[in-house]
Formats: sequence, structure tokens, C-alpha cells
Amino acid sequence: MSTATNAANAELKVVKDAACTFCGCVCDDMELTVENNHITKAKNACVLGKAWFLNHHIEDRPEATIEGRPATYEEAIERAAQILANAQYPVLYGLSDTTCEAQRVAVAIADWIGSNVDTTTSVCHGPSGMAFQDVGEVTCTLGEIKNRADFVVYWGGNPAESHPRHFTRYSLMPKGQFLPNGRKDRTAVLIDVRKTKSAKAVDTFLQIKPRSDFELAWTMRALAKGVEVDTSVEEKIGVPLETLADIVEKMKAAKFGVIMFGMGLTMTRGKHLNTEAVLSLTRDLNKYTRWAAKPMRGHGNVTGADNVVTWQTGYPFGVNLSRGYPRFNPGEFTTSDLLARKEADAALIIASDPMSNFNQAARDHLASIPSVVFDPKLSDTARVATVAFTTATYGINTAGTVYRMDDVPIYLRPAFESKYRADIDILKPLEKRIREIQLGADGS
Repeated sequence: MSTATNAANAELKVVKDAACTFCGCVCDDMELTVENNHITKAKNACVLGKAWFLNHHIEDRPEATIEGRPATYEEAIERAAQILANAQYPVLYGLSDTTCEAQRVAVAIADWIGSNVDTTTSVCHGPSGMAFQDVGEVTCTLGEIKNRADFVVYWGGNPAESHPRHFTRYSLMPKGQFLPNGRKDRTAVLIDVRKTKSAKAVDTFLQIKPRSDFELAWTMRALAKGVEVDTSVEEKIGVPLETLADIVEKMKAAKFGVIMFGMGLTMTRGKHLNTEAVLSLTRDLNKYTRWAAKPMRGHGNVTGADNVVTWQTGYPFGVNLSRGYPRFNPGEFTTSDLLARKEADAALIIASDPMSNFNQAARDHLASIPSVVFDPKLSDTARVATVAFTTATYGINTAGTVYRMDDVPIYLRPAFESKYRADIDILKPLEKRIREIQLGADGS
């Protein structure tokens, strides 16, 4: 074999059982073909996963910038450490698109500097986290859903477009241990305010009126318990009581059911009360058979962020550490709110882009204060950062642990290395330098 052939073979490799970190499904059966540090094939990936892998390229950017000017890592870490160590009311935000190992170091930094700690959960499934604390959660894994769930309810979400493989790999189509015929052994219901592509995949689509999720869940609770319901509720919900009663009876007769709810519950009127109602309905159904409820999480490791922040502070998001102990108060300590009130005087943003999705008041204040940003791309937030680090992409360039939406940890198998450092490899020296500043320049 010639030297040229050997070189060509060396540049071509196949990575099996890689995990896709685009969404909360974290499908870990990818087979990636890598040629010259570029992914050319992504076997088993959905349309979103293929775009995630095949369109990934390492941008030609400085390793770090200070006020928009290229800088070395050492210079950037020094400036970032000075900003964070000297801030009076800093905020840490993001964390949903990085590894659990990096998240742990980031929360440690927040503890050292007395920062607010918040994740993207506060703008998506934060109300679900509040509901879990108030009501509790009857939970299960995606594997249990695949093997056991003969009745599936999708509520306030559109998995066909947001989580394409959820149907085919976990919940609707796959053949399971106790469901050998796959889709034929399952009954599926979709509840939403509009008809989406997911409606084509289910047996029954309930199109309810906007802002009526709480009333619907409470009505279903009453029907499950045999309580007489006033027919006036039909006008509020937009669904006949007879239809609801039939569905509830079928749910009670199921062997194993699951409700998978999306941001249609958490980001509409009622918020955590909507989720509490659905979780309470799930609890009620367990008097008759086995039911579970799971949120449909978006970012690849947002569930990991919730887990890491919870096991280090006791709360999943919106945590304040300024008094030396954790305090939890959504609305007061969540990032979009405290920025809009112009309270934070510095920010550490990791793997997130609040400048592209926060309200205008929050964006204006974020742009006016010193900020340190970690991002593989030149995001809107990185553009206004005082210090911006260009990082490697987790899952594609770096290994580590992430949590699937059902709280199952999965270890990443990267496809190829990046010329940029991983988040954790920047956070560790940043933490060390912050401690040196706090203890004195000589570390004494």
C-alpha cells in the first residue's frame, strides 16, 4: 500500500455509538463518518441531527477576544477573572449546551464569587421544576416508555418537528419487550392549541382553546375520580365532555401510560400551575394503573444542567449564592428578570445566547455590563462580550457526560478534535485565578 493511500485512510474514520447533543433525546446510536476533520455522514441521525453534524465546522476565529480584539488565553483569563472576582452582583447563565463536568466547575466559580446561578431552564421548563417541588413527579425512563407504554399522551408539544426521533426510537413506533407490534400496540393522543405535523401520527387529536390547559387537566382529574363536571367547561376548553370522558376511561384502562408535555404548558398562562395539574392527573391515574409524566426537554444537556445545579445547590435554576448559602426564587434570581431590572453588574455566559432571545430591557443591560462569554460560534452575545472565548463543541469535539431528558447519563464519543479548548479546560484555570485574586495575588 502506498504512502498516499495510508495517509488517506488515516484521515478517514468512523465513530460508532456517538451521541447527538442537538436536543434532549441525546440519541446515542449515531455512526459518524469523518473525513479530514469534517463529518460527511451521520447514519441514524434525524433531519435535525444531520444538520447538527454535517453543517458543523470549526470557525476561523481568535482563541479569545478582549473587547473585540484578539487576545491570548492567558490575557483573556486574567481579564475575565478580574471582572468576575470584583463584581458585586454577578450572574452565571446558560450551561445547557456543555458537559456536566464543565457545569460543575462553573457552579463552583459561582459559589466562590457569590453569583446568581441560572440555566436556560428558566425560560423553558422552569415552571416544571417548580411544579415538581410542589406536587412531585411520577417518572420513568425512555426505555420504559419504549418497552411498556401502550398509551401515550403528547401535551403542548410538537415532537414530529422538535424531537423527530422521539416517535421512532422511544415512544410511538418502536417495538418493545411488552409491545412486540410497536405502533399497533399503542394508543396515542395529542393535545395542542393548533394542528401540527404531530397530529398526523396520533389516534386522537384534541384541539383545545388557547390558555385552557389548566382547566382541561383539572376536568380530566375530576372525570378520573368520577366527579360530576359542569358542562359549561366545554366552552372554556373547546372539547366535548363526552370526548374527554371516553379518553380518560381509556387512560385508566391502559397497562402503562405516559404524558409527555412541552412548553405549550410551561410558557402559557398558568405556567407552573399547568404542570402541577398534569402531574396531579398522573398521580391520580396511578390509583388505577401505571402512569408517568415527563417534560420534553430541548437543549442537549439542559437536563444535566438541572441535575448539576440541583446536586450542588439544592435547586435547579434561579439560585442566588451571594449570602454564602443558596436561595431559590424564580422571578427575583432568574437572569432575564434581574437583567431587565438592571441589577447584575457582571455576567458569565456559558453555551447560551441570551442576546438573541431575552427581552429588550434585559439585552440592553447585558450589553452595558462587563461579560465573559463561552461559545463555539460568534453569537450575538459573544459580539457584545468584554471577554469572549472560542470553545470546542461538546459531543462533536470534546468528550464528557450529558443527561438525556429522562435523567439518564450518557458519555459522549467525540468525532474529531478542535483547535480550540473545551469549556472545562478554560473554566479550571479561570477558577484558579479567581481564587488567587480573592486570597491575594500570591495565593496566600
